[in-house]
Amino acid sequence: MPSELDSVLPAMRPNPQRVYQLTSNLASVQHRIATVASRSNIEKPIRLVAVSKLKPATDILALYSSPSPHLHFGENYVQELVKKSRLLPQEIRWHFIGGLQSNKAQALAREVKGLWAVESVDSVKKAKLLDKGRGELRSEGVSTSYEPLRVFVQINTSGEESKSGLQPDSRELVELCKFIRDECPNLTLQGLMTIGAIARSWATTEGNENEDFIHLKTTRDAVAGELGLKSDTLELSMGMSEDFEGAIVMGTDEVRIGRTIFGERSPKSETKVLEGNLEA
Repeated sequence: MPSELDSVLPAMRPNPQRVYQLTSNLASVQHRIATVASRSNIEKPIRLVAVSKLKPATDILALYSSPSPHLHFGENYVQELVKKSRLLPQEIRWHFIGGLQSNKAQALAREVKGLWAVESVDSVKKAKLLDKGRGELRSEGVSTSYEPLRVFVQINTSGEESKSGLQPDSRELVELCKFIRDECPNLTLQGLMTIGAIARSWATTEGNENEDFIHLKTTRDAVAGELGLKSDTLELSMGMSEDFEGAIVMGTDEVRIGRTIFGERSPKSETKVLEGNLEA
């Protein structure tokens, strides 16, 4: 799609060498996903979210503008996501996967018009604010066709105090899922997600199951039962660069991969949405 690069700022024309590197990395990950799915007789598509946090907009544009455009990208910081969404093509499907502060939830749902999913919902308060923000967006003239915002409820499967998310066996989890389904007309309960323990991630292989993945899957099944749903009605979002192949074997619907596609990240203090001196 040659017109895409001409429709944005000239400063966002990706470096050809970087384009080659990124598209090669993405193709390698896609091949690994397909290989594991084939070996495990998994026929459903696995959604690949390219985690582009702290990477310049040109990296995202490089993958979006490739011969086979990649659409799903994940971001961790609200301000960074808002900036990128305003610069980049509207067809991009953004996933917010970072810790979500209540005071930013409403603006996130309202300001990011390409927001496809929020994957870190862990309270009724945040769900209410996301619902309100998405409702405001859907009520704006030409925006009335915007579909409900997909949300994943975050589960703390590892029990680590440093991790966000609800406890797997808590009544609060079931009540939150019911609230999203029944009381939030501008939201859709897409499923459950987890960010597991790092040590378990490094130990995960196709033949060595990750305890966090097992826990999320059993939690999903229990929640679905409480809601009167079939288990596969609710998606699983689990698996990152270190352990995504094991997550696929365990039945995930989505993997979130950053470093394996984009490489190591610079410190947040050194990050610019636009490279050089052209910060947005």
